[in-house]
Amino acid sequence: MTASSSSRVVQAVCPHDCPDTCALHVTVTDGRVVRVAGDPEHPTTHGALCTKVSRYAERTYHAERVLQPLKRVGRKGEGRFEPVSWDAALDDIAARLKAIAARDPQAILPYSYAGTMGLVQGEGMAARFWHRLGASFLDRTICSNAGGEALVATYGAKVGMHVEHYAESRLILIWGSNPITSSVHFWNYAQQAKRAGAKLVCIDPRRSETAEKCHQHIALLPGTDGALALALMHELIVHDHRDHGLDHDYIERHVEGFEKLRERALAWPPERAAAVCGIDAAVIAELAREYGSTRPAAIRLNYGMQRVRGGGNAVRLIALLPCLVGAWRHRAGGLLLSTSGWFRGARRDAWLQRPDLLEAVYGPAADGKKAEKGEKAKGPRTINMSTIGDDLLRESSPEFGPRVEALVVYNSNPVAVAPDSAKVARGFAREDLFTVVLEHFLTDTADHADYVLPATTQLEHWDAHTAYGHVYAMLNRPAIAPLGQARSNAEIFRQLARRMGFTEPCFSDSDETMALAAFDPTRVKPGELERKGWSRLAIGEAPFANGDFPTPSGKAVVDAPGVGVPDYLPNYESVLSSPALAGRYPLAMISPPARHFLNSSFVNVPSLRAAEGEPVLEMHEGDAAARGIADGELVRIFNDRGSTLARAVVGGVTGRARPGVVHGLGVWWRKFGRDGTNVNQLTHQRLTDIGRAPAFYDCLVQVERAAAAGAASEGGTSAAAAE
Repeated sequence: MTASSSSRVVQAVCPHDCPDTCALHVTVTDGRVVRVAGDPEHPTTHGALCTKVSRYAERTYHAERVLQPLKRVGRKGEGRFEPVSWDAALDDIAARLKAIAARDPQAILPYSYAGTMGLVQGEGMAARFWHRLGASFLDRTICSNAGGEALVATYGAKVGMHVEHYAESRLILIWGSNPITSSVHFWNYAQQAKRAGAKLVCIDPRRSETAEKCHQHIALLPGTDGALALALMHELIVHDHRDHGLDHDYIERHVEGFEKLRERALAWPPERAAAVCGIDAAVIAELAREYGSTRPAAIRLNYGMQRVRGGGNAVRLIALLPCLVGAWRHRAGGLLLSTSGWFRGARRDAWLQRPDLLEAVYGPAADGKKAEKGEKAKGPRTINMSTIGDDLLRESSPEFGPRVEALVVYNSNPVAVAPDSAKVARGFAREDLFTVVLEHFLTDTADHADYVLPATTQLEHWDAHTAYGHVYAMLNRPAIAPLGQARSNAEIFRQLARRMGFTEPCFSDSDETMALAAFDPTRVKPGELERKGWSRLAIGEAPFANGDFPTPSGKAVVDAPGVGVPDYLPNYESVLSSPALAGRYPLAMISPPARHFLNSSFVNVPSLRAAEGEPVLEMHEGDAAARGIADGELVRIFNDRGSTLARAVVGGVTGRARPGVVHGLGVWWRKFGRDGTNVNQLTHQRLTDIGRAPAFYDCLVQVERAAAAGAASEGGTSAAAAE
């Protein structure tokens, strides 16, 4: 740094879909970000970041970043555009949306998810715009809805124990989670517990990086977690005694409907569950003994295991386990799947999103609530983001409503991440579909847009954040001015609202105003939030030691309205449920995230993509040998929905795959795939039992050598060829 250089540190927040929601210190020198680091004072971040976010400046200053509005000049999917002015782009977009809305605003669909988790740049100003326009609702289900709604059915809200208290646990079940890659700060606390003598057990079909570091790995078959949970309950009930088993006092006081659960669990001895799960009955019996006798025992549940047909039921069963043994009595006991429900009431959602604006289109009965099954809608229809492949290809009908004529995508890359992606790509390729994408890069989805609008990154705008892995409200300040002609999501929707003739004062609220007013000042200390960048909610250390679950009865619920008593449900695609299909496609495929990516974010960051190398398929040695496949060979993975190519990783020191299961690590952009596809070419659009969510890990495939195909496509393929 020269004598004339100026340097400052700005408080910011990681915006990505991760439970850790890290507090950042962004160092800016002469107007340029030179370092992104964790805030050492923030209690859960404590100065540490994952590899991905520590390279956030590399993403912001990426040479291929979109920094001016673009208008399509080629065919959809080719990714050929020409620069256009903001005024020209926004005027044309507004005119097109106005014309469609005049016929039926439900023919317009927003599509967004967690590219940013911010309350302002996510569903803040955008929600105001869509409510005032009367566009179709989007049911945002693609990641966590099965587990989230299951937790609400059981506990009353998405709530759980404090992550920092895992350091004091004596037994930790890490269930359906790979925190070394997806929640590094929880892993730090788990390591503290391990050094203090705690036992760590990983329950996961894949021998992940986390499983390697645990004392025990239980490699069950995908989608069988509910059967395992029932068998654990069976053992706790059958072998119940004072020092090993049920906490009868806690159950009587704080669990509603235990007798119905007891009856169900008694039908699941370890031998039955072992046959379903593909593990030894003795392993189940021993785990139940340890869980029933160790205090405090904690479960870190994550969303991987709920991406199957019975995912919601499985989460409900697992969530009841700590209630049966009274683990909630201890602050280092219980379960954590999500803490987002603790922020309910702390966020000013109605002010941020203004669902009352629907009344301008649908009358005073409209309230922004999605209609329950059998009820008459009080506003626009709802389209599930997980079935977008089918829905973009539907014609108008009385049941579906108008054909989707316009699509505005922000904070998501559905052509890469949505299931059954061949259908998704066909839907986006419709020439009569008017598509606008707010983006940083020309993703697979942006390649199909009529307009691509350059959006700011987290380093360039204001925002406010909650978390789903801790209980700190967060404030993000812009560290630098927007690069090029980039504008924040909120500003883009603000300007579109003006051109649409929306005159409500809320469309004049600035990003800063919205960020600083996003929280209820009686729940979040505004002075502390502005000074530190974070403020802790007042949540008890052991929140359910005395019950007080946020349910109507104050108890954990077994027989929940609308979903009944939880049970094991086999996968849509499995030997049990579809033996003929399994005969043709005998391998179960899961598609966990690659270590250096986060969903489809960071895939185009050169250093991170270089670290991943190329799309791979992990296989067990026996499965590979039966197919004549050697480690490092190019393979074709296929089923009735399509095929994709990947490099086989067979056995080896890690031996990540168990027999009968393969792992297609994702989510690669399709354009970076060898044949212009990714693993979502193989996944289906059928939904989970609870939460209307996708069943990504409920997927049967076959694998074969692809030497000839590999020779033909060794150099990869362009986005144009992919479509």
